[in-house]
Parts: sequence; structure tokens; C-alpha cells
Amino acid sequence: MANTTVRGALAIHGQNPQYLVETVIRNRIYESQYWKEHCFALTAESLIDKAIELRNVGGVYANQRPTEFLCLLLKLLQIQPEKEILIEYLRADEFKYLRALAAMYIRMTFRAVEVYELLEPLLKDFRKLRYRDMGGYSLTFMDEFVDQLLVEERVCDIILPRIQKRQILEENGDIGPRKSRLLDAIEGKEDDTRSDRTRSTSRSRSPSASRSRSKDRSPMNVEEDARWSRSPTGSGYISRSPSRSPPSPAGSRYVSRSPSRAAVDPRAKVPS
Repeated sequence: MANTTVRGALAIHGQNPQYLVETVIRNRIYESQYWKEHCFALTAESLIDKAIELRNVGGVYANQRPTEFLCLLLKLLQIQPEKEILIEYLRADEFKYLRALAAMYIRMTFRAVEVYELLEPLLKDFRKLRYRDMGGYSLTFMDEFVDQLLVEERVCDIILPRIQKRQILEENGDIGPRKSRLLDAIEGKEDDTRSDRTRSTSRSRSPSASRSRSKDRSPMNVEEDARWSRSPTGSGYISRSPSRSPPSPAGSRYVSRSPSRAAVDPRAKVPS
């Protein structure tokens, strides 16, 4: 009686839910120690504790021994929990192996439209998963595992039931087009680029004006202003720096303020 399907269970794809697992693998699960010790009399509530303790996903390993993941999957097929409970399993994002177990069960038992609607959001989950098979342990990710469920025909050594392709469902109007996260990211990046260009344009105007003003008032220009200034009479420019050159001839544009020889030596003859 421990290996029989719960009374009142609905047929899945026209057959007993447990028959979705191949006969050879199913018999090995019945004979495994984990099934006999930990899966006896499990309910939809107590199964959560066992799923949280999982440390890997996978099919069979070593000498065709089933993984704990497969044992709990067969137990779900046996007790057939309600749809609302499975959705809650799927929403428990803090327990990734419980989510992977619920995704596998939904893929095997739900309709095609519900499978795409429930599993496609999990493609945003990039957490690591440990996968165990005949070759030992390997590393995979939640989004890769879900993508295999939607695309591959065999996952975890279990042949998955056939479902309609998404393209056909879209053409029939049963499901809307899939939203690409990459497209949203590109559109968001374009908006950010436009705003950055606007800010850079507004910033580039002010430095140009300030540079022009600073260029006009550079130290060299200030020094030139200090050295040359208008003469009071307006006839030319007068140098304020002392100069040893002889006085400029009459009519010259520039007049030096350096003291002349006649002013220094009173004995100098003044031309008549």
C-alpha cells in the first residue's frame, strides 16, 4: 500500500501519475533506502522539510541508484497535491531545491499554457544548483534547469511528456508573446544614454565660457596690463618698468619713465 497512488487522484495524460516515471527507475526508487525510511507517509506539508534538506538535483547515479530528488518527485506524483500548494512551492524562492522540485512536477503534470506561464519567470533565477548523474557531480543554474524543462525531452533521466511549442500557442492566441529582459535592458540603457548626453551637453557649455573668461584674465595678460597703461595725455602708452635704454625720440609712440641723464647730472649741458 505504501507504493500505491492516493485514492481519488486524477489521471495525468491519460494514465496513473506514477507511470510518468519509467518502470525501471520507479522500481529502483521503491527499493531504495531513502524511499523506505524518509518518504513513507509523507504529506504535502511534511514533504517541504525533506525538500529543504536536498543538496542536489539529478536522476540516477552510481549503480543506477536514484537520487533523493527523484524519490521526492515520485512521492509528489503519488500524493498529487493541490495546484495552489505547488504554486506556493514555486514561490518559495529562499529554498531553491524545493523550487526546482516543484518546477519539475509542474512540467510533468500541468497543461502547456500553465507550464509556460509558471516556469518562464524562473528564467530570471540565476542561482547555482548541484547536479548529480552517472558522471558524478556537476554545476548548473536554476535558469538552465528551467530552460531544459521547457526545451529538452529528457531531464534527470525522466522522459518528459510532450507539450505544444510556444510559437503554436501564440499563433492560437492561448498565450501572449514572451517579454524579453534583454529588450527591456536595452531600452533602459538607451534612456540612460540620452539623459547622460543631455547632462553632458549642459555641462559642456558652462566650462567653455569659464575657460574663455579665465583665458582673458590669465596671469600673463594681467602682467601686460600692469606693464602698459594709457598715458594721461592719451598720446600713447607709458611703461612702468624701469628701463636702461636711452630716451625715445620725439614723436615715438612709447615714452619711458626712466630718469634721463640731464635730470641726474645738473652739470650736463642742455642743448639750446
